[in-house]
Amino acid sequence: MSLNVVYGAIFILSAIKWGDWKNWKAYYPTFLFLMMGDLVYQFLLFKHSMWEYVPLGSDKSWAKHTHISILIMLIKYPVTISIFLGHMPKVPWKKLLHILVWTLVYTINEYIDLKIGAMVHKNGWNLGWSAFFSFVMFTVLAVHFKKPLLAWILSAIYATFLWNVFDVPQSILK
Repeated sequence: MSLNVVYGAIFILSAIKWGDWKNWKAYYPTFLFLMMGDLVYQFLLFKHSMWEYVPLGSDKSWAKHTHISILIMLIKYPVTISIFLGHMPKVPWKKLLHILVWTLVYTINEYIDLKIGAMVHKNGWNLGWSAFFSFVMFTVLAVHFKKPLLAWILSAIYATFLWNVFDVPQSILK
C-alpha cells in the first residue's frame, strides 16, 4: 500500500472529523501563506535542501520528492489550517499549549517518516530543528490569521536567520 495514500486518508478523515470547513474562506489566506512559504523553500533551496521526501513501496513507481511535497501542500496543509485555526483557543496560555500540541503532532509525523525511511535530513538539518521550525511555523500561522503583514515580516526574519545559521551558499541561486 502507498504510504502517501495512507497519509492522505488520515488527513482527509481528520478533516471530516475536526475540520472547521464552514469558515474555510476565513482560513484561505493563511493556507495560501503556508503553501507559498513551502513553494519558496522548494524553489530557493532546490539545490541545497534541508530535507527530502523518499518514496516507499508502491509510491516508488510514480512519486518523487516534488510529487510528495505537492500532495502535502494540497491535502495536509488545508486540513492542518482548518483544524489548527478552527480550534484556536482565545486564552493566551491555551493558545501556546495549542501551538505546542501541533508542534508535537508535526514532529512525531516527521520522526515516523525518518524512522521508516520516507524522509531524510540534509545539510545539518535534524529533528530538533524541525521541532523548532514547527513551533515557529504554527506561531506565525496564528499571527498571520489576525495580522498578515506582521507574519510576512516575521517569516522573512526567520528565513534569513535559517539561511545564515545553515550557511546556505549564494551559489545555489540562479
